[in-house]
Amino acid sequence: MDLTSGFEELFEDAPCGFLVTDADGAIRRANRTFLTMTGHRAEDLVGRARVQDLLPVGDRIFYETHFAPLLALQSSAREIAVDFRRAAGDRLPVLLNAVMKGDPGGPREIWICVFAATDRRSYEQELLLARQRAEHSEKEARELAGILQASFIPPGLPHVDGLDLAGVYRPAGLGDEVGGDFYDMYETRDGWALVIGDVSGKGAEAAVVTSLARYTLRAAPAREPTPSAILASLHHAVVRERTDRFVTVAYAQVSLAPGGGCLLTLSLGGHPQPVHLTGGGASRVGRPGSLLGMLRRLNLSDVTVEVRPGESVVFFTDGVIEARRDSDLFGEDRLERVLLETRDESASDIAGRLLREVSAYQSGVLSDDVAIVVLKVPNEATAVEGAGS
Repeated sequence: MDLTSGFEELFEDAPCGFLVTDADGAIRRANRTFLTMTGHRAEDLVGRARVQDLLPVGDRIFYETHFAPLLALQSSAREIAVDFRRAAGDRLPVLLNAVMKGDPGGPREIWICVFAATDRRSYEQELLLARQRAEHSEKEARELAGILQASFIPPGLPHVDGLDLAGVYRPAGLGDEVGGDFYDMYETRDGWALVIGDVSGKGAEAAVVTSLARYTLRAAPAREPTPSAILASLHHAVVRERTDRFVTVAYAQVSLAPGGGCLLTLSLGGHPQPVHLTGGGASRVGRPGSLLGMLRRLNLSDVTVEVRPGESVVFFTDGVIEARRDSDLFGEDRLERVLLETRDESASDIAGRLLREVSAYQSGVLSDDVAIVVLKVPNEATAVEGAGS
């Protein structure tokens, strides 16, 4: 076999299809592999058809507006995905590699390698379907997280005569994971209980512990006399759960005073100290205590605080003061400045302003969940106004 016949055989029976066309796409040669792949006859193609005539409408437009100009500009095109119409009328997914041969000022021709891409196209379609399924599952997970998280946050705090109450919550990031922040307020035999807490971590296990914490705290006042004893009861319940999660809680018994104002008897289980806003400034209240669910020996205590008309107590989770901007924290000083600026406003306005400041500090995307509860005793003027409105 001479060299010429060897190259001819290689051209005709190569493992991929070969086309040789004029610069405008008119087919001059088609090898046997291409004819076998597509079912066309050489006499129907050579000198009678252009490459673009074998493409469906969308791919033909792509060929004329992208493929051909790319060849003219760069003299090559790699891994272009199109479909060829077979003689039987169905489609064959292929990848085209092409080079432009000849001098720019003289006759030019295009050499095209045609690789069947049926398996690759099926693989790409399966990847697309898998991605769509994953996106759907992620959407369902976010919706489920929202529903579950909503069960930890009451739709509204109860109306209590003589008090102005507000609570806000914002999840971290996109809100697609169940967080551990919660708050609650409910009536007890001694008045009212106000609770705010945070379970470490996120996800299903954190949700289990959060549910345990909420229901334990609601049940405990029936048998425990003080906030510290109630938090101790929660501590033992979390320990029995045998989880690696811990809980921080601020628990306050709220007793309304006959002449206006109220008394808070407060116990802190590893939770940030609330801020008491008065006419004289801002101060931290409560005595720091042990994390719940971790240490064998507990250090919990009760502190009573008088809240007079015009004063507020602001409870919050650590997502407020530990909010990060690069390496800087939102911190206690910034917290105090915001609260002092808003201390004459309503409970709802105080909570909303603080949440907006924390969110803006992190460019709108929180690094941790944030829960805020504000208890305010309206002054006499505000109370009269509210009664008449």
